[in-house]
Amino acid sequence: MKKYSIIDISLPITEDMVVYPKNPRVYLNSYRKMPKDSSNITKIVMGSHTGTHVDAPSHQILGSKKTVDKLDLKKFVGPCRVLDMTHCRESVGVWDLKKERVKRGERILVKTRNSLRGFKRFYNDFVYLDGEAAEYLASRGILLFGIDYLSVKKRGGEDNRPHIALLKKEIALVEGLDLSRVAPGSYELIVLPLRIMGIDGAPARAVLLK
Repeated sequence: MKKYSIIDISLPITEDMVVYPKNPRVYLNSYRKMPKDSSNITKIVMGSHTGTHVDAPSHQILGSKKTVDKLDLKKFVGPCRVLDMTHCRESVGVWDLKKERVKRGERILVKTRNSLRGFKRFYNDFVYLDGEAAEYLASRGILLFGIDYLSVKKRGGEDNRPHIALLKKEIALVEGLDLSRVAPGSYELIVLPLRIMGIDGAPARAVLLK
């Protein structure tokens, strides 16, 4: 039997976790509790883009019927590359990606200084994916793109290509990854969004196998 290590790259879901501004906060309330009740049950309230999550095309493309339950799970499971983008001060640009010789059919995760700063509070100046870089990835025909913050797009920016260019091509998009304990290199990726029907995205558990 093949031996491998599992690296959890998901953000823990807690009531005091960082959420994107104006997104719903997380509430974990006891709904039933022993010994008064026969079992413990917790009521969970949170947004569809909480923590580590997957975006569906219906999140950003007007009129799209491609909701999270209709995504091709094969794109979320398989070989991936973690790219070292910790040198990027503002955004991951097209030249940063070209240097990595991104190939068709790859799953690409970018590790930026976002992971190095941690996720204890929200940073308005988080490193994002540049619009031109998003179009480049779409043209390369990658299967999946993941980034280590709560959005692939610049906070407050008008350029929506980081979402649109990828989602129009139905490239799997994962946001909110924690790559702080991950060295750049090749891994096996497993990301499984919750199977919630008819919505624009869903929280996911993401792991790397080495």
